[in-house]
Amino acid sequence: MLNIKNLQKSYHGDIVLDGINIEVKPGEIVAVMGPSGCGKSTFIRCINRLVEPNDGEIYYKGQPLHELSEKDMEAVRMDIGFVFQHFNLIERLTVKQNVALGLVKKGHVIEEAYEKAYLALEKVNLSQLAEVKVGQLSGGEKQRVGIARALVLEPGLILLDEPTASLDPILVRDVLDILEDIARGTKTTSMIIVTHEVTFARRVADKIYFMDQGKFIESGTPEKVFNEPVSWIGKKYRELINYC
Repeated sequence: MLNIKNLQKSYHGDIVLDGINIEVKPGEIVAVMGPSGCGKSTFIRCINRLVEPNDGEIYYKGQPLHELSEKDMEAVRMDIGFVFQHFNLIERLTVKQNVALGLVKKGHVIEEAYEKAYLALEKVNLSQLAEVKVGQLSGGEKQRVGIARALVLEPGLILLDEPTASLDPILVRDVLDILEDIARGTKTTSMIIVTHEVTFARRVADKIYFMDQGKFIESGTPEKVFNEPVSWIGKKYRELINYC
């Protein structure tokens, strides 16, 4: 499904990604965790080249994404959903219009796009707000619209960049519950989730990668990395779990 080799990125001489390697299988749920500033968001944005890496190879369904033109990448992005930290919605449009926009760009007639958008909104428990302008929604509702927007294209891969980071703590649980339902229901769609939510990652992920200073320093099943950690990050997370 996804195979990344020696991914590297630097800004003005400062190394942000230092030789990232990862392979994600069809239907696999991967969580990427680590301290703020370690390169997690840069990594996930490099996958679909929202950020251009300096070096490395990215293969998605056999396609070398690192070699594709921007025009060809636009087509590939239709099969890679992305859920942003800060929603990236068009507030003057309705909820339904925001979710349907990608389908319209893909060539669907408007009636079909709206029908699919409504079904995607049902999956995130927001179909009742389909005709409401996005600007009237709460932060948690906006993030659920962002998730529906990613789901509606029926992508092979969904990338989630700290999807609860911009939410009030009281709203986080609702969004995590939606994501957990989606993760448990997916069979062919892979997910990579950058998150600080330990309990969520423990329950949902098939594999967890701990990141520090632009490198993956430990990986494995949740049981392995949380119960028998070898990295300092894993040990800190274990302490946090035991504390809770």
